[in-house]
Amino acid sequence: MEADPDHSYTVPEGTRIGHVHLKVADLDRSLEFYCGLLGFELTSTYGEDAAFISAGGYHHHIGLNTWFSKNGTAAPKNSSGLFHIAILYPSRRDLARILHRLLQADYPLTGAADHGVSEALYLDDPDKNGVELYWDRPTNQWPKKVDGSLEMYTSKLDLNGLLRELT
Repeated sequence: MEADPDHSYTVPEGTRIGHVHLKVADLDRSLEFYCGLLGFELTSTYGEDAAFISAGGYHHHIGLNTWFSKNGTAAPKNSSGLFHIAILYPSRRDLARILHRLLQADYPLTGAADHGVSEALYLDDPDKNGVELYWDRPTNQWPKKVDGSLEMYTSKLDLNGLLRELT
């Protein structure tokens, strides 16, 4: 099959990424991270080797399974594969709440950034899958270049400023 030579096809407006399904080594350990720490809800299990979790009653945002990975090791950092999943929070205050929770649990961040269009926290799940927790600024606040395209960047995120959302 040959790709569209004139690149005239675009994905339909309204298309979304529905869920991510992760291979994990230990299902209980992953459920403790995603449900116990991050606060997702367990919606369903599939035997003893898979679970489906969500936010807000959706059937599932994240699937977790040990079908091919039970007791396995994490993929090397310098190999191809998933870089991170991104979990979009509805507000800056919600992002501050999860930051506070992570700090209280002494769970390590691997990074934190202001991207102009969003603010993000980065961490690894127990299987070393990258996880981004972020909120989007309103579109009218997104930085633009002179030509009107987005001016995304990576700057240090002021974590204390983020936490002030809680006061």
